[in-house]
Amino acid sequence: MPELVTPNEFRAALGRFASGVTVITVETAQAEVHGMTANAFCSVSLRPPLVLVCIDHLAETYLHIRERRQFGVSVLKAEQEALSEFFADPERNHDAAYRLGIQYRRMRSGTPVLQDALANLDCSVVHDYDGGDHTIFVGEVKEVIVAEGAPLLYFRGRYGMSDVPQEP
Repeated sequence: MPELVTPNEFRAALGRFASGVTVITVETAQAEVHGMTANAFCSVSLRPPLVLVCIDHLAETYLHIRERRQFGVSVLKAEQEALSEFFADPERNHDAAYRLGIQYRRMRSGTPVLQDALANLDCSVVHDYDGGDHTIFVGEVKEVIVAEGAPLLYFRGRYGMSDVPQEP
């Protein structure tokens, strides 16, 4: 039976959906911080506070979250495109992290998140579901930190800034 929708058609259609950009972070079993850029992230519920993130089975982050059962989310600001690019590169190196000045903060639980993000969330995995070549991790939000600024947006394969007015 032929495919009804090709991967290229699917990617083109979903590229028309503007999304915010997040970096998902987790502490590895070796006590190092590992992170990846993700735009497959959204809220699920207010009571209890739940979010979900979809992680490719081939991503190193998938193995760490599956093992640790917790993760951090950093919602990026408009001026943090370089951070998104860094965490999207599977071949990134420590020199690049140093040049970018990447700094982490620890949430109360010890979960690492990016310092100076638009928002940080500390999440404990409460469910995980098979989603084809990804796993959908549902996390209960245990702590949040919110800052001021405009979000970094991603649309049709490009970064953009929102023209959303700043909060007073």
